[in-house]
Amino acid sequence: MSNTGIATLDGATNQANIWLNEVAQTAHLDDKNHAYRLLRATLHTVRDWLNVDEAADLGAQLPTLIRGIYYEGWNPSATPIRPRTKNDFVAKVQEAFRADPLRNPDLAIGAVFAVLNRHVAAGQIEQMRHALQKPLRELWPEV
Repeated sequence: MSNTGIATLDGATNQANIWLNEVAQTAHLDDKNHAYRLLRATLHTVRDWLNVDEAADLGAQLPTLIRGIYYEGWNPSATPIRPRTKNDFVAKVQEAFRADPLRNPDLAIGAVFAVLNRHVAAGQIEQMRHALQKPLRELWPEV
């Protein structure tokens, strides 16, 4: 863990580690890199499934480093993407795991959603859940 002497940056590293550890534990992953790929892929897919305002609302509630991961490569003019089915969502997340597909992608994606539930305001979570199609909401536990 690096110490920059800048509280905001040092705290951001600590927060990112907390999130990665929670994703790894909740998804039953032994590899922190795997947890990072899962968190990144799921956040990117959620972001691209939401309209621009909803995506920005979520981004505003994420910790600094997680927010950077979330916004990495975003093209707001291309969102929300269509079609937006549960199968499309799972397939998009699985793209990050071509060499080693997730054995239980529903559980893995649900683990990221559970971490979001713990760290993002309940009202924001409900707003995002309702922006998604009903079959996809089944992966996202209610708050």
